[in-house]
Amino acid sequence: MIQTEREYAEALFTLADEENAVEEYLDSLVTLKQLFDENPDYIEFLNSPAIPLGERTASIDEAFDGKMPQYVVSFIKVLCENGKMRTVLLCIDEFDILARAFSNRASATVYSAVELSDEQKDAVCKKLETLTNKRIDPIYIIDESLIGGMKIEVDGKTFDGSIKHRLGEIKDVMNS
Repeated sequence: MIQTEREYAEALFTLADEENAVEEYLDSLVTLKQLFDENPDYIEFLNSPAIPLGERTASIDEAFDGKMPQYVVSFIKVLCENGKMRTVLLCIDEFDILARAFSNRASATVYSAVELSDEQKDAVCKKLETLTNKRIDPIYIIDESLIGGMKIEVDGKTFDGSIKHRLGEIKDVMNS
């Protein structure tokens, strides 16, 4: 099913690129995702065949027209018209992946057992940028179960230097 979401996202991304507005479209989509996350019933309303299509698309215009790029509004309408509103969040995620690749950015989730200082955060970010050759958009999460060290997820790869992970490795060696 992810192929369908990617195709929708690629179509919108192509339009955003032609308009030199990838960041503007991404910002609008992030706002939409937040709204849809907070109001899941709205997605169900837009996807419901029991409600006339004209009423559903008019609702989209009323909510978003003039507040977001026209192609983003049209994108939501196309999903609505094709009965694909339940995939809207996945489509937005796919657009985000395309936008990050386009701007040579990557998202990284950094898990640590304790709060990192600003200096430590900067050092981690710089190291990741050097390793990936991309600008990093980090998210920092405290996970006390790590005991110490860090676990980092970036570009689908996990780097686990936590004490919890190392203890697990020692346990595996001892059990073999």
